[in-house]
Order: sequence, then C-alpha cells, then structure tokens
Amino acid sequence: MVALAWPIIATELLQVAYNLTDTLWLGRLSTDAVAAISLAFPLIFLFISVGGGFTVAGSTLVAQYTGAKSEESAGTVAGQTLSFITLIAVIVGIVGFFATDALLSILPSSPATAGQVIPLAADYMEVFFLGLPFLFGFFVFSALMRGYGNTRAPMAVMFVSVLVNVVIDPLLIFGYGSIPALGVQGAALATVFSRGIATILGLYILFGTSAGPDVSLPDFRPQLPFIRDIVRIGVPSAIEQSATALGFITLTAMVVTFRPEVVAAYGLGNRLTSLVFLPALGLGRATNTIVGQNLGAGKPDRAERAVWLAAKVGASVMLVVAVVAYLFAEPIVAVFISTGTDAAADTVALGAAYIRIRAVEFGFIGVLQVVLGAYRGAGNTKTALVFSLLALWLGRVPIVYYFAFVRGLGETGIWIGMAAGQIIGAVAAAAWFTRGTWKSAVIAGSKPTDSDGGVDESEL
Repeated sequence: MVALAWPIIATELLQVAYNLTDTLWLGRLSTDAVAAISLAFPLIFLFISVGGGFTVAGSTLVAQYTGAKSEESAGTVAGQTLSFITLIAVIVGIVGFFATDALLSILPSSPATAGQVIPLAADYMEVFFLGLPFLFGFFVFSALMRGYGNTRAPMAVMFVSVLVNVVIDPLLIFGYGSIPALGVQGAALATVFSRGIATILGLYILFGTSAGPDVSLPDFRPQLPFIRDIVRIGVPSAIEQSATALGFITLTAMVVTFRPEVVAAYGLGNRLTSLVFLPALGLGRATNTIVGQNLGAGKPDRAERAVWLAAKVGASVMLVVAVVAYLFAEPIVAVFISTGTDAAADTVALGAAYIRIRAVEFGFIGVLQVVLGAYRGAGNTKTALVFSLLALWLGRVPIVYYFAFVRGLGETGIWIGMAAGQIIGAVAAAAWFTRGTWKSAVIAGSKPTDSDGGVDESEL
C-alpha cells in the first residue's frame, strides 16, 4: 500500500504546489489578487467536475481489468476514456469562457469585493477555461496510470510540469524584460502552459512506452459496451463532484458577503488545508486501486483488510499533521501574504484562526478519504456520492449558515461549519462501510477465490 500511496501523495503535493505558487506570488501582488482566485476556483471546479467524474470511471475499470489479467480490455478502456473526456473538455472550456461574467454575477458580493475582486477573478477564469483541455489531459493520464498500478509515472510528469510553472509564474505575473506584467492572467497562463507540458508527456508515456495500459489508436473508436460502463460508473462521480462544486459555490456566496480580507483568508486557508490533506488523499486513491484490483481478482476479504489498515494509518498521520498545523498556523499563513499593511495583518490573523479550527477535523479526513476510495474502487460510486453530499450539503453548508448568520458568529461561524461537515461525513461513511455491501466487482467474471491474485496490502 505504501508503494502505491507515496507517489500519489507526492503527485498531489506537486498538484497543490501549482496553487500555492500562484498564491505565493499573487500574495506579493495584492490581497485582492488572492481573493480573486479564491472566488474563481469554486466556479472553475464546477466545470472541471463534469469530466472529473469520468476519470474515476476510467481508473476503476482499468484497475479491475488489470486485476483480472485482461490487459487488452484495460487498454481499450483507457482509449475510450481519453477520447470521451477530450470531447467533454473542449465543450466545457468553451461554455465556461463565455459564461464567466454570468457566473461571477450570481455571487452576492459586498461593494468592496464587487469593485476590487470580481474583475480580477474574471480575468483569471477566462484564461483558465481556454486552457481546460490541457488540464483534463493530465487528469485522465494520472487516473488511468493509477488504475493500472503505476503511480510513479504521473509523479515524474507532475514534477516536470511544476518546475516549469515555478519558473514562468513570476515572469508572467510581474513581467521581465520584454515580457509584460499580466497579473492574475499571468498566473492562469503559467498554469495552463505547464499543464500542457504534462499532457504531452503523459500521452507519450501511454502511447510510446509499456509503463501503463496498452493503448493504441483503434482504442479511440467508440465502443458502446465500454462507453456504457464509463457512463454508468462516471455519472454518479460526475454528479458527486458537480454537487461538491455547487456546495463550494454556495459557501463562497456566503463568504463574499464579508470584507475582502475574509475572502482572502478563506481561500488561502482552503489551499493550505488542501496541502495538509495530501496524506489522506494519497491513501484514498491508493485504496481505490487496491480495492479495484483485488475485487477484479476475486479477493474481497483482502480488499477489506487493506481498507481498514489504510484508515488507521490515515487517521494517525492526520492527527500528527493537525498538531503541527495548530501550533504553527500563523507563521504558515504569513509566508503567503506580504506584510506591512493593516489588510495583510488582518488576513494573516483570520487565516491562522481558520486553520486552527479546521485542524479538529484532520483525523476524520484520513478515515473519510480512505472509505470513499474503497467505494469508488469497488465501482460503488453512488455510495461515495451519497456520503460526499452528506458531508457537504447536510453538514458544511447549513452549519456555516447557522453559525455565521443565525448565531451571528461571522467568519468564525464559517470556520466551524467547514470543520463540522467533514466529521459528520466520516462517521456516517465508516459506519455504512461495515455493512459490506460494497464487496462486488463491476466487471464480469470476477468471483471470490482463495488463489493468489490482485494486490495485497502486505505486498505493496
């Protein structure tokens, strides 16, 4: 399990490095620039989630066909997933570009936020949407390789891409020589260009090497049986991710009624917590692969043992992370915001308070991500959908509203609600998992067996 998980964690760390690099340099530009990308990301995520659900389907099917020793079918699924999501990416990117102003107009912003932050968010989103196919390309490659059991190749590709981003991000934001200063547009352009490099490298690995599923050009021709499987598994995940994005848009709509410093602290705090969640996310995605391959090989009991081991490890690691985050919240936040103004000092104080309150949920996150990964690996994406929506729509959204507005706690109510929702989701998902109704594969011919096969947690 560790062999699968650590490259995933490293890849996710590099993924967060994209966002933190933008935040670091934009924090040098202005607090409004940080607030702008805080508003932009939930709206961008809504569009990305449409295709993101189908990458889960591709990963799950590749894992189960690989576990069942069906290399040809794994390659066909990979090709079908690539072509299907490429089409979605082009459509979604065009729609998102033309819908940017309309999307931002639905946010009930304070006068200061509407005048100072919304125009910057629009600049960022338009560039990002035009480059969306490049982002989707790497997401698909990473998911397919993860399902195949090769988590190191996406890590290496991401490392190269992040290096490119780190170099060109400040150049495009602040300008250098003949390169004009593009501000938030420069940050978006740097990310798109870097992701384009990652997509090109990923396609080379899939088509030019034997490191992943055996994909060839004929695999791109539509084959209805495989497309049906991709849609059947992918639609619930797409709904899950879209509903999650809508939930975060709802939360953002509440946050933007506060002053820009609160908006910036909320966005920065979310990016930093996404960094500390990486161990849990890595274990969750490794669990996805392990469960998929073991169910494909007819080993449900082995899959269950792996899940509980991963949950224990995840909770333990995240508790350690929680202690560190609580003790050093203020200096961590201060790294990303230029000091010297009252607005900056206020943003740092608010962000530190946010992280300290969110630290309470970290141990529960370790359990939740692992259990959701198990459901997805089994192809039981509808169950993952239910518990993700439970944590967000019956947890975070109403609790944030209640404490922030009904009880009048302001931004502190937002911080409390964000933590409480995940705790509710973790407890509910783990309790349901013990019923064992997830222990069946989604591909034909996978029956329980005591013979060797699949992936055991002790082998990884």
